[in-house]
Amino acid sequence: MVLAADQAARREGLRPGMAASKAQALVASLIIFDADPDADRAALEKLAIWMQRHYAPLVAADNDGLMLDITGVAHLYGGETNMLTEMVRRLASVGIGAKIAAAPTYGAAHATARHVANPVFLLQDDKLANALALLPVSALRLPPEILTALKQLGFDRIEELANTPRAPIALRFGGVVSRRLDQAHGRADEPFDPIVPPEVPHVRRNFAEPIGAPETLARYTTKLVEQLCAELEVKGLGARKLDLLFFRVDNRIEAIRIGTAKPVRDVKRLAKLLCDKIETVDPGFGIETMTLTALVAEPLSYRASPSSLVEAPAPDVSGLIDTLSNRIGEQHLYRCAPVESDIPEHAVKRVTALAPATGANWPPHWPRPSRLLDPPERVETVALLPDHPPAFFTWRGRRRRVARADGPERVFGEWWKATTETKAVRDYFQVEDEAGERFWLYRAGDGEDPVTGSQDWFVHGIFA
Repeated sequence: MVLAADQAARREGLRPGMAASKAQALVASLIIFDADPDADRAALEKLAIWMQRHYAPLVAADNDGLMLDITGVAHLYGGETNMLTEMVRRLASVGIGAKIAAAPTYGAAHATARHVANPVFLLQDDKLANALALLPVSALRLPPEILTALKQLGFDRIEELANTPRAPIALRFGGVVSRRLDQAHGRADEPFDPIVPPEVPHVRRNFAEPIGAPETLARYTTKLVEQLCAELEVKGLGARKLDLLFFRVDNRIEAIRIGTAKPVRDVKRLAKLLCDKIETVDPGFGIETMTLTALVAEPLSYRASPSSLVEAPAPDVSGLIDTLSNRIGEQHLYRCAPVESDIPEHAVKRVTALAPATGANWPPHWPRPSRLLDPPERVETVALLPDHPPAFFTWRGRRRRVARADGPERVFGEWWKATTETKAVRDYFQVEDEAGERFWLYRAGDGEDPVTGSQDWFVHGIFA
């Protein structure tokens, strides 16, 4: 039987579940590989660890997919929709196609990812029941024999099954159908067994009596940090990413994740970063176990800084960067570094806050605006062609008369990167209006040949 087929095979009409002999009859040159469930499982676990390092502290392998608990971490990526889109893009960059859904329950997320997402889908709490009602019964993660029997009884959608009295269903199929319905609708908890990466620094603490007070959680968090730092010191490592998990008595898991700009083994600093987020933890009826894992650890060796009687040592701002990045998200805290390119929007890139200097610089002979608009905004102008600045321009509904101008500065397209840029030209002008505001305008084209551009005018930047 065909268990999986790539896109080329699907274009030929082959589908999972088809008999292998029929598939060979349809495609004479078909390449067939024997299934290797053990290798598939191992690859899925590796992908789970990769996703855990990049996105969420709670990740579990789930048959043919992954289950992530993104509670409390989605804001670091600009919201759930941006986070799902980033996941799809990142997986595609390593050759993995994925469909991803976020939902209030594990069961709903599992169902919508496989039956609705294209490639992403976000299910809100108030639409949970309506969305599940329209899905097929096969979305409930039921055993194949139960699904076959339900099909024979005429159940096609979850709505039909949910509206049926439970007693006859339980009498025939046991409690698994009702349990899956309750889990999908959030009426029953579902245990989550996250994957633990092998050979990572990890400490654990169990409690004879459940704890829940914030000050108690903070005290034991500090103790776990002390134990973990001692283990890191033995291995000569410093933590770059920490996951603190709280196992509640009702089988739910609360998680805190922090990251650092560089390897850190300072107990006070790491404990503060973790304790600052304890207020986001819901202890429920109590927490019986806490674990702390250095998910990403790098070599760390302290070196004495060279002494100087003249120059003061450079201040260490990594602590401030760690505090801000864990509060607003690492991708929202960055520096702009120059890139060797004549195209203004290509001449800058984002780098991490503590990234070393690249040595590149922007061209000194022509000043660049302090604010670059992305994308450039089109304006209405009147100008003499081919090389005169505009006499006035209308931008964002306001007409501005040009008092002074300098230019043009001609920029050619990067023909070695794209054939469409072979003849592309831009003419940039620095202009100042009568109110003293300075702008960076350009004309797309040389003002004569339409092949070089549309000849439209744009505002690309604003000078301070």
